[in-house]
Amino acid sequence: MLRRLISGAFWRLSRWKLTSEPAPNRPTVLIGAPHTSNWDFVLMLAIAWRLGIDVRWLGKKSLFKGWRGPMMRSLGGIPVDRADPSRVVADVVQQVHAGDVFGLVVTPDGTRGAHTHWKSGFYRIARETGMPVTLGYVDRTTMTTGLGPTFELTGNVTHDMDRIREFYSDKAGLRPALRVEPRLREEDSAPR
Repeated sequence: MLRRLISGAFWRLSRWKLTSEPAPNRPTVLIGAPHTSNWDFVLMLAIAWRLGIDVRWLGKKSLFKGWRGPMMRSLGGIPVDRADPSRVVADVVQQVHAGDVFGLVVTPDGTRGAHTHWKSGFYRIARETGMPVTLGYVDRTTMTTGLGPTFELTGNVTHDMDRIREFYSDKAGLRPALRVEPRLREEDSAPR
């Protein structure tokens, strides 16, 4: 209840406009892109709280140390030990099988440094758990944000990424210069 009130106030006062497809009614991998600013996190929470989505998100283990740990977990954070990332997939699979309905937010492009490809973790998690992918977005050029389509990945990486590229082709992110074209390294070696 409190989260919906906070998000309602945010959307009334914000310059951003929420334009969204309905929230998924089953567990989904929620892509947050273009991820060009840490402010994307605030927008993601505002979207999720407004639409009533229970979100979980992956963060490096160091974000959960000390006083930040309880706060990050209460906001849906799941600490990731980069030395053992496979454990995260197992944890997510267990939650899906337990019947939890949530959106696992994954930001495949980063806010730091120059990247040429998206990280493929979202793709592997979706395929291994059987979860669909929901395309969340931020577009500074139109000052809109929200959720796009939800769909099942086919396992044909190039085909799936073509669909994702098409959706994000006109989305700029908060800092357009940091936008990374949706492309996985796996596509470079995939048969056409």
